[in-house]
Amino acid sequence: MKKILTLALALSTAVASAQSLRVGMAYDAGGKFDKSFNQSAYEGGIKATKNLGVQVKDFEPSDPSQIIQGIRSFANEGFDLTIGVGFANNASITQVAKENPDLAFALVDDVSPAKNVASLVFQEQEGSYLVGYLAALNSSTGVVGFVGGMDVPLIHKFQAGYEAGAKAANPKIKIVSQYVGTTPDAWNNPGKAKEIAASMRSKGADIIFSAAGASGNGVIDYIKQTQCIKATGTIKFTSNNFTKVPKSAAYQKACAGNTRPMFFIGVDSNQNYMGDFDKNPATLNHGLTSMTKRVDNAVYALISDVKANKFKGGERRFGLKDNGVGYAVDSYNKALISSAQIARLEAVKAKIISGAIKVPSK
Repeated sequence: MKKILTLALALSTAVASAQSLRVGMAYDAGGKFDKSFNQSAYEGGIKATKNLGVQVKDFEPSDPSQIIQGIRSFANEGFDLTIGVGFANNASITQVAKENPDLAFALVDDVSPAKNVASLVFQEQEGSYLVGYLAALNSSTGVVGFVGGMDVPLIHKFQAGYEAGAKAANPKIKIVSQYVGTTPDAWNNPGKAKEIAASMRSKGADIIFSAAGASGNGVIDYIKQTQCIKATGTIKFTSNNFTKVPKSAAYQKACAGNTRPMFFIGVDSNQNYMGDFDKNPATLNHGLTSMTKRVDNAVYALISDVKANKFKGGERRFGLKDNGVGYAVDSYNKALISSAQIARLEAVKAKIISGAIKVPSK
């Protein structure tokens, strides 16, 4: 009898394991560990495995032509939910979803016409407006930069919001904008982004916001190498907000004379920690802030709905009012941003949420 009970228990456990929710995640160019957009989706999946007991399987295409193969393999295996991360997955997700009307699919960053696809889209321009506002408040030169990845409407939203926010904070601000490229390779070309950052610095940009996927690491690397911007015949300083922030010995040596620190603004995930070049949070951090895009929260919420049999296809939009986008303040950058600036930024945020401020998207 004891053997029969043990066998029954083992069988019931096996059935329960077999019935656990299975989620397939097809990533965009740059891979799941891009420290940005893809990684945020990945972290949402990891949270679901820990809290909801689901299984998540990854697919990282080495070539864009492989995307549909990976998505179709999840469908053929009967996965309960297949998520395409990035607008480049739209055509593949839509096609496979139409082939499998009884399965659930999701698309991040674009809208699919298929009825069984949940389209997770964000108000990137709203978060970008806030970090643009902050950049203009803190620029020592009156010039800030924007580096986009692929020249597409999605990234135009980041640029439009950033530029509008910067001009709202300082109507005299100058904004230098450039894109890495026009093909998917633009998401994974840090070398080109590094060249763009150098060009922007020569034009006086001391704060650069990159919405460029893994290419953005090139901007961070350039700022790590240079650390500061020096006064020239054409580059003049109008402020020195960070004079009281402790600096490392290496910074003081490299940036002696009439200089000001350079900063990047992170994107999608909180990348502030990447500006701690000397591994000492007590000294100047070169990540001014990050425009956070909570793909992780959106993915986790969707998986929760599927598990609760509440899945619905159609568009789901996340903005400031939903905490879908925002800006990051933490131990790494709290010395850079004053409480007075945060108060101003929160007032602007409230006006965007209420509709008093209309943020352009292109």
